[in-house]
Amino acid sequence: MAPKGDNVVVPNMKLERMLSMKGGKGEASYANNSQAQAQHARSMLHLLKETLDGVHLNSPEVPFVVVDLGCSCGSNTIYIVDVIIKHIIKRYEALGADSPEFTAFFSDLPGNDFNTLFQLLPPFATYGDGGSMEECLAADNHRSYFAAGVPGSFYRRLFPASSIDVFHSAFSLHWLSQVPESVVEGRSPAYNKGRVFIHGAEEATAVAYRKQFQTDLAGFLRARAQELKRGGSMFLVCLGRTSVDPTDQGGAGLLFGTHFQDAWDDLVQEGLISNEKRDSFNIPVYAASLQDFKEVVEADGSFSINKLEVFKGGSPLVVNQPNNSTEVGKALVNTCRSVVGVLIDAHIGDRLSEELFSRVERRATSHAKDLLEKLQFFHIVASLSLA
Repeated sequence: MAPKGDNVVVPNMKLERMLSMKGGKGEASYANNSQAQAQHARSMLHLLKETLDGVHLNSPEVPFVVVDLGCSCGSNTIYIVDVIIKHIIKRYEALGADSPEFTAFFSDLPGNDFNTLFQLLPPFATYGDGGSMEECLAADNHRSYFAAGVPGSFYRRLFPASSIDVFHSAFSLHWLSQVPESVVEGRSPAYNKGRVFIHGAEEATAVAYRKQFQTDLAGFLRARAQELKRGGSMFLVCLGRTSVDPTDQGGAGLLFGTHFQDAWDDLVQEGLISNEKRDSFNIPVYAASLQDFKEVVEADGSFSINKLEVFKGGSPLVVNQPNNSTEVGKALVNTCRSVVGVLIDAHIGDRLSEELFSRVERRATSHAKDLLEKLQFFHIVASLSLA
């Protein structure tokens, strides 16, 4: 049924075309607001390397292929790919074998700012002209792999069958392929009336979100099971929660369900948007529990679980002066804006988006101490291999 009046819902098929982290290199860009993700990723490197130690090494004549799914447009993805390839080279060296050539695919939705990402890529080191792979790796600011971008949803096939050695995905699988239709349908028991996120919502709303997450994850696993080489592995990190209650979204709930929610309510109370306009916007994010995740992997049956745990990542806010409430407020609004700004601009327009985020910042500034103490992210970390 076509939406009428003010209750405009972004069709779910369009979410895939629209969703992206905020591109460019501005103050609220993802490239300038992903330091926390970098810190969290570095704290999990030992777990990533454990996964890499279990990957089967092919003949050096066969190129080794690494994929980062949900790469976004900052330097974090380049850092991680570099870590993966250098670790695999060390494994070849330990065997006294030559290293193969490496290919890295950077994949994200079509709206991703691949231009900014490619500008951050170091130049390729041509070690074929008399130089060795070791010399290439020792060269500063050069990469030792061929690189390509692959646009598309990771909930579907992206690569040829049995072609990938290592899949890596961090901070992406909590993004749903769509907001569940029942959540924005006024006559549905799952209608998320008065809210823009699952945190604190009714049980029926939480069930709809959970079902969407598990449907999406099942599609992800089906696609990767076909694309992964026998002996390859996947290392996955996504937002998780420690509560069994899906309406308690933990750190994600504090980020999107408190001051952010109140800012939307401000716009309604001030007559800038209608109740229906607010209620037709929901953030397509779900912080899963270990059980949510494990159920899907086991039901799919394609993968065996090497490791599955909840890992405390820490705060998503990176501030130089924790006692400066203005800096904390600015950090929170830039974090929010870098990940959901594109969707909000599309839903209410640039002018009202500015109004919304100015209110988020004001509220966050006045609650800065509380935010720094309580805003903590937990991540689900999964290492999977073909069963």
